[in-house]
Amino acid sequence: MQQHDICNPNVKEPRLVATKFLARPQHEGVGAVVRRSIGRFDLNYFDPFLVLDEFSVTAPAGFPDHPHRGFETVTYMLQGAISHEDFEGHKGRIEGGDIQWMTAGRGIVHSEMPASQGTQKGLQLWINLASQHKMVEPRYQEMLSKDIGEGIKDGIKVRVIAGEALGVKSPIYTRTPTMYLDFSLKPGTHLQQPIPKSWNAFVYVLEGEGVFGNPKSHPTNSHHILLLGSGDGLEAWNKSSKQLRFILVGGEPLGEPVVQFGPFVMNTQEEIDQTIDDFDNYANGFEKARHWNSE
Repeated sequence: MQQHDICNPNVKEPRLVATKFLARPQHEGVGAVVRRSIGRFDLNYFDPFLVLDEFSVTAPAGFPDHPHRGFETVTYMLQGAISHEDFEGHKGRIEGGDIQWMTAGRGIVHSEMPASQGTQKGLQLWINLASQHKMVEPRYQEMLSKDIGEGIKDGIKVRVIAGEALGVKSPIYTRTPTMYLDFSLKPGTHLQQPIPKSWNAFVYVLEGEGVFGNPKSHPTNSHHILLLGSGDGLEAWNKSSKQLRFILVGGEPLGEPVVQFGPFVMNTQEEIDQTIDDFDNYANGFEKARHWNSE
């Protein structure tokens, strides 16, 4: 088998895999099934990442009206479509390959429901916000699949959702500095991708099997998350006969206390108590929830 190398002189200390485990299915929302890898009892936070779900939803299941405060959600559709609606009157469809980067900030109430036949599949990542950004005004950044930048070189393809890879840069603004890359490697390829040294980073395998960090390590297959140790980049190999697809996500740790109550993530218990109070009384960002229900 021919070996293609994308050698990047910037990767001098490849990160090794520090932790690896399989994300098992569990029920969330109303009848939806998710494979949660970050945000479960044995990995409740990987600074700045709060949750990573690989979701699978078939109507009438879904995620009806629910609130958020204090972080961002990134929804990346892999198959099918989700219709999205919130109390600001913002609504739309997120289809296969599309991305929605939502900054909940001081507060949003929204719904996410299946918008087409069959099973809708995708990834949802929750990224924590620093204390000074937790109460910003909510905002959305949305990109259609056709507008997501792609780089292709020597059997490696990357979709650049956030950050930069293979000379392609994403226009998405990340309040918490973040990279989010969707890699596809043909059989026999070898990837080197720089990651800022101070950041935390992980790999989540979507299809096929790959070798990560050390060329002698055992291959990892789909639905596994790999938390990477220290270093300045990722090395990955596809030694199999099928395509390997995975996401590489990295972010700058915030190093702040985290107090979470379901869909609310703040720094102190007092702030959580205040948030519950605000939500119950339609105040401080939740005013529009009083008279709103999704269609």
